[in-house]
This record gives sequence, C-alpha cells and structure tokens, in this order.
Amino acid sequence: MKRIDTSGLSCPEPVIMTKKAVKGLDGGIEVVVDNVASRENVTRFLEATGFTVERIEEGKGWLLKASRS
Repeated sequence: MKRIDTSGLSCPEPVIMTKKAVKGLDGGIEVVVDNVASRENVTRFLEATGFTVERIEEGKGWLLKASRS
C-alpha cells in the first residue's frame, strides 16, 4: 500500500499530491493529513474517484486509509 505524508501542507497541495499518487495505482493508499480542510478535501477526492476511505485519528492529524470499492 502506497503512503504519502502531507503534514504541514495546506490545500490544494494534499489533494494534488494524492491525485498524482493514485494515477495508475492498482492497490490502496494511505494519506497522512494534519488539518480538517485537507482531511475533508482529500476524502472527497478519493471517494469521487472510487475509493472507500477509513479515517483514523493519529496524534495531531489523521490517517486516511483508502481502498478501491
């Protein structure tokens, strides 16, 4: 499973990084975010592109575990 860390970045960077990471990806992806706007925007993008997203609170941020539906 691919993992990207977008901690410290504000939108739209986390969404852009996620979009690049899932291009041509067959499996799942984990995205680390550290603010609510990024959590919501990355989740929305992943769900719109056919992923199911599980949000896990981690310290001061979240781990978004996404897999194809």
